[in-house]
Amino acid sequence: MSLIAFDFDGTLSDSEMTVLLAERAGVADEVAAITERAMNDELSYAESLYQRAELLGGLDEDDVAAAFDEVALRPDAGDLIGRLQADGHHVAVLTGGFERGVERALATAGVEADTVVANRLPTAGGKLAGDAEGPLIEGTKDDALAELAGDLGVPMSETVAIGDGANDLPMLEVAGLAVGFDPKDAVRPVCDDVVASMFRLGEVLEGRGVLSTEA
Repeated sequence: MSLIAFDFDGTLSDSEMTVLLAERAGVADEVAAITERAMNDELSYAESLYQRAELLGGLDEDDVAAAFDEVALRPDAGDLIGRLQADGHHVAVLTGGFERGVERALATAGVEADTVVANRLPTAGGKLAGDAEGPLIEGTKDDALAELAGDLGVPMSETVAIGDGANDLPMLEVAGLAVGFDPKDAVRPVCDDVVASMFRLGEVLEGRGVLSTEA
């Protein structure tokens, strides 16, 4: 068994949850600018998330639910997760994004991750409180990957990390195999392979002996 750890926003999904929420809150441009700075390693992820959450404060719960309903997996992502699990691998989602969006997208695709480590946007009085909480704000994905690998008894050499942005760098640097999914310039140098589709990712994992070849 290997441990396969996916980032979510920009990797498993081409949705950006904070942007979807920001469009409904009327602060899309401001949130997108903060997101881009964080993905290019110009701003710490924690600082960027707190700034974006503050901008989203006051958004009505109905609008929050509607935004999360728009989150979807990339084409072929659900099939790839299913193939990995059928081959006996543990599939994890390690994301600075939000539990509700991840769970909604997976359910819509008819698949489940074995582990989801994600953040949350607390509410107060039926509206977003303007804050964020969770393990991957101050915590980093290398620690999350190592902790999960230890719990599963999987050597770090048998882990695979797939991500695209600067907050994925820690897990990409420590994983046995690092795959960049259309990665940002700051991420590309640490990647063993780079792909731009889930279909191509499947081919790379086959070539690396992680995934069995489809008949």
